[in-house]
Amino acid sequence: MQAFFSLLSKIEKNQFSPLYLLSGTEPFYIDTILKALTNKLVHEESKAFDFSQFYGKDSNVNGILESVKRYPMISKFNVVVVKEAQLLNSIEFDLLASYAQNPLPQSILIICYKNKNFDKRKKLYKAIDKNGDLLSVKPIYENQLNPWIENQAKNLKINISPIAIELLATHVGSNLSSLDNELKKLKLLISEDVIITEEHIEKHVGISKKFNSFELQKAIGLGRFSIAFQIIQYLNINTKENPLILTLGNLHSYFQKLLLIKGVGSDHKTLGINPFFINEYKAAAKRFNMRQLALAMDHVMEADLKSKGINSKSLTSKEILEELLLKLFNL
Repeated sequence: MQAFFSLLSKIEKNQFSPLYLLSGTEPFYIDTILKALTNKLVHEESKAFDFSQFYGKDSNVNGILESVKRYPMISKFNVVVVKEAQLLNSIEFDLLASYAQNPLPQSILIICYKNKNFDKRKKLYKAIDKNGDLLSVKPIYENQLNPWIENQAKNLKINISPIAIELLATHVGSNLSSLDNELKKLKLLISEDVIITEEHIEKHVGISKKFNSFELQKAIGLGRFSIAFQIIQYLNINTKENPLILTLGNLHSYFQKLLLIKGVGSDHKTLGINPFFINEYKAAAKRFNMRQLALAMDHVMEADLKSKGINSKSLTSKEILEELLLKLFNL
């Protein structure tokens, strides 16, 4: 996300704005920008005097405005953070907009508005667009997940193998905050000169290197029924660590990638597949025709509906996965 990295770069260069509106449906980016700003602007010796933090649910705009209009006592800037701003009402946003039209240069107001995008038609949005910095963020696309993990590992100075990246992606999913936490944990536990492998993931993250969603899709793709059946038995025993919704999501994504290989080719960047695995995906794609892959995706979606109790009797995760497996091996 170019806007995110551009804003982060400005902060690292000490180029600050009096106003920030951070909104959207991917909290990782909002939290990262907030942390970067507070690390630069808020110091322990002046925190009690020149830093205020509010929560939308428990705050009113008058208190926020009173704090943001104060002059700093020790630091260069008076910093005011509003978390959970989505819980403020529209009238309070209009009052904040009046301030944002002519913000004080000695104060920095940071508004964190999570779980949805801020309405661009609002006066506050337009005022901050003119006098401050805006960031609107959304979850990354599925084909960007593995490259994101690889890039984040590089930022943390972690050496990690392609298989370890794939295990993290299939097990944790697209929750960037959780992925970042797992990578930071691995950094603390493993020496910098050691390459993180599937063994490290199994030991420190709690993912079995033999029985996981990644190995399940591989077994299905290569036609290894007995291995696939063993894996789903393990997944069903450990449903807390292997939620059905995540397993089904990974399978749907897998068949979608195979379908793309059949239709548009095998460029690993477009597909979001590490080059290390591309031949494995191509081999699996050869086993199916387009109709079979489309049908496989339908079966996975049907299983997802059953897991939610839609259009079916109540079935256990075990029953849903076993039924799905039989259908996939009889395409």
